[in-house]
Amino acid sequence: MDEPDTPERRGRLSRPRVLGAAVALVDREGLAALTMRRLAADLGVEPMAIYRYTPSKEALLDGLVEAFFTEVNDRLRTTADTRADPSPDPPDVPPWHAELRRIARAFADVVHAHREILPVVATRPLAVPVARRTTPALQLTEHILAVLGRAGFDDATALTVYRAFVAWNLGCLLVDKRQVVEDPDEPDPLLRLGLHRLPAAEYPRLRALVPQFAEYDDEQEMIAGLDSLLSRMPEPPLDSFYDGGAR
Repeated sequence: MDEPDTPERRGRLSRPRVLGAAVALVDREGLAALTMRRLAADLGVEPMAIYRYTPSKEALLDGLVEAFFTEVNDRLRTTADTRADPSPDPPDVPPWHAELRRIARAFADVVHAHREILPVVATRPLAVPVARRTTPALQLTEHILAVLGRAGFDDATALTVYRAFVAWNLGCLLVDKRQVVEDPDEPDPLLRLGLHRLPAAEYPRLRALVPQFAEYDDEQEMIAGLDSLLSRMPEPPLDSFYDGGAR
């Protein structure tokens, strides 16, 4: 028999535990499976016990975003020493540019771990004012703007670079990491992606790109595109980048 829901049992809950269970549920079964009742069942409590930590489905979606950015920030803290970076930057990459690369990699790593949450991360913040976005998301935004400020960008240019950086990373990840594979066990890329269903006479270019789809290195392409984007930005003075604290 299931253990009854009691104040003592509910006391074992916490917001991090509730959000962790929500992330795990979405990872396993997709966003459509996330309901308050299903989440409560996974935690072994009555649904009403969940409402103390996340009072509505909308708040639960915000919680997914919170958990996502918490993990991004944790990864950035644990990889702050670039000497431990498995993908070191070329020596001629400016420090601010290298830090944006590091942030992009950390963000992509968390997307790899929680692919089903990415659409919520991309769209949910648009439903709330900036000041009401989750604290971890605001902390990452502040970090990026601080990097650009220390590099010497003026406020207007820093905001332009920030917007371009976020737009590129989200767009790249949404397009390239959310490709639906029809048959993961099929070795033939045309069949694995289901592109054999497209008439060759009507979609010759799309079918011709199958080898590129199959051999695509998403991180390499993401960083290459980011480098190209940032190379078009004005060059800031770099003397102050590390003043007042390093990354």
